[in-house]
Amino acid sequence: MHNEPDFASETPAVAGLTNPLQGLANVLAAIGTVWIFAMMLLVVADVLGRNFFDAPITGVAEFAARSVASIVFLQLAAAVCSGRMTRSDFLLQFIARRSTAAVKALDVLNVVVGALLFAALAVIAWPELVEAYQSKEYMGVQGVLTVVTWPFRALIVMGSAVAAVAYLGCIPSLLRQPSVQGAQA
Repeated sequence: MHNEPDFASETPAVAGLTNPLQGLANVLAAIGTVWIFAMMLLVVADVLGRNFFDAPITGVAEFAARSVASIVFLQLAAAVCSGRMTRSDFLLQFIARRSTAAVKALDVLNVVVGALLFAALAVIAWPELVEAYQSKEYMGVQGVLTVVTWPFRALIVMGSAVAAVAYLGCIPSLLRQPSVQGAQA
């Protein structure tokens, strides 16, 4: 396995004190984590209310469904900054035995493509956010429970944009990383 970029310094929490991008990523990830905990409590309360009191909490399923994507996008930048985005390095291990420079080039290509993909996602999602805001789009049943959708869409746009910037922030660290001969298994 080749060395991962050390964009996050020693630990992401400590790096957030000196690196504003890592700090923002940490804050967004913390919000996502608290949101997961809140959703867990809400779902448990809904299940208990439904089974023991025949009184479910209205809108939990709809809110939870929208929350999943929002939580994922809140935590993307932290995953990028800490080098924990999902990837398969089988091919990189094979290439590293022959050329560490090629591995570094592929790593840079990986972060550039990641940045472009998340930037494209932010740009594509932006008009939908604007439309949802202007039309006051909501989910739920009018008269029972309605929740506007634009905040959820805004989190997707913001999370994508911050992830794109986080990917670009990885490039200097990758270029400074020394080339190591051979791959470690």
